[in-house]
Amino acid sequence: MKTISRIFPLILAAALMPITIARGEEAKPVPPTGKMGFVRLVAAVAQGSGTLKIKIDGSDINPTGYNLGDVTGGLGLKAGTHEVTISREGTEEGTTKVKVENDDTTILIPFAEKVPASDEKPAYWAIRILRLKQLDVPEGKTASFVSVSQTPELKVEMRDPEGKWTPVYVKRLAVAKAAITYPRGYVPLKSKDGNIESIPVAQEGNYVVLLYDDKDGKVQSLNFQDQKFLSAD
Repeated sequence: MKTISRIFPLILAAALMPITIARGEEAKPVPPTGKMGFVRLVAAVAQGSGTLKIKIDGSDINPTGYNLGDVTGGLGLKAGTHEVTISREGTEEGTTKVKVENDDTTILIPFAEKVPASDEKPAYWAIRILRLKQLDVPEGKTASFVSVSQTPELKVEMRDPEGKWTPVYVKRLAVAKAAITYPRGYVPLKSKDGNIESIPVAQEGNYVVLLYDDKDGKVQSLNFQDQKFLSAD
């Protein structure tokens, strides 16, 4: 049975320089003509087995699926409303409608949420979809922390070049921003569960740190840089 996922609209600052991370084979839809926008997928479903599958308007955009941590480029779609369904074996699929606007990019972050047991059904994992919208950001380097962890608020610490650790508090399904003072290189991060993936910094722009729970419930992270305008792969 399909579950209509809750949509959590957020504003995500856009970066000035593009970096596309594609750890898995990525779909390459035929670019539509006329007005068009883009959808970008960040796979954060740790629960379940197999690869993550995504369908847009009933069409499977990548039959081989996506692995945890994959970040796609911009998937070009005609401007208008599209139905997106995301599934992974061992979880209940999530479906939502996404309004694609001309020259705009919507970032979709599917993640798993544990649904408590009821009289009719034992506890299970269901896919939810967090939606991020984009805005331009001022010059400089910024870290945008986004949490889909089950923890209501996470404390993440970010180290500066002098070795000082600065706390950043990130509420669940929300964005917290912090300035990056490193000129380039890797910015160390840690959470209550220990060190997490460092932020690779080069050009000015917005660096996104996505916080999620692994299968054991420990906080993990993945990073990517984002910009407002993306070209279809």
